[in-house]
Amino acid sequence: MTFENIKYELSGSVAVITFNRPEALNALSLGLTKDLLAAVEKAIADRARAVVLTGAGRAFCSGGDLREMRSMWEREGRIEAFLEEPLKALHDVILLIRETPVPFIAAVQGVCAGAGTNFALACDLVFAAENATFNEAFVRIGLSPDCGGSFFLPRAVGEKLAAELFMTGDTVTAERAAAIGMINRVVPADELMTEALAMAARLAKAPTAAIGRIKQMLNATFANDLAAQLALEHRLQIESGKGDDFREGVTAFFEKRPPDFTGS
Repeated sequence: MTFENIKYELSGSVAVITFNRPEALNALSLGLTKDLLAAVEKAIADRARAVVLTGAGRAFCSGGDLREMRSMWEREGRIEAFLEEPLKALHDVILLIRETPVPFIAAVQGVCAGAGTNFALACDLVFAAENATFNEAFVRIGLSPDCGGSFFLPRAVGEKLAAELFMTGDTVTAERAAAIGMINRVVPADELMTEALAMAARLAKAPTAAIGRIKQMLNATFANDLAAQLALEHRLQIESGKGDDFREGVTAFFEKRPPDFTGS
């Protein structure tokens, strides 16, 4: 399978998906969005056990493609046209990232704005180069957030700081993003992919079925009360206990050797 707006690579059990519109700072056109959905589906079909999402050139992703938005507006006579099919397609990708039971790691360099920031936040871990910047730029053009930003950002930084970032559209440096809990770590730009791929390889060797259940728990934790969350933990731990990875983990513990997890 070939893509026009995405680069896809599979190395062992790690898939790397790269936004590949560097001339447009990887702005999210409808074509890129459809390619991205297909690339994530390919990673699932290829049985990837970890996925790295990154961008080509000077940006991770600069958000929605305003040029394409204006073109659709002029063609269809409705400014909101871009916010219908293209936005639904973006949200389908966000749901797939969150519901796929393998870890996703965002490797962010340069500009990360608007929907680009929210795509990074949708990933399980975010590594950023020292030159990375983040913002929720929607308010600058009179829009409210999309791509799960209103879900992910308050959970990462708290309601009050999220409100400030949404309402001002202010830019956050990588160092500040790490300090406020928005991302996991900051690394030198020339080490970004090395660090992200090292973490992906580490997690790919982990019991990824259990990681998938961890994602389910984290997705539910702020909606559930304690009793509901305990019930979810109980049900998912029983599911994990029935899997081969639990047997392997216990056996390896007693045999004093590293476990060989298969993700089952």
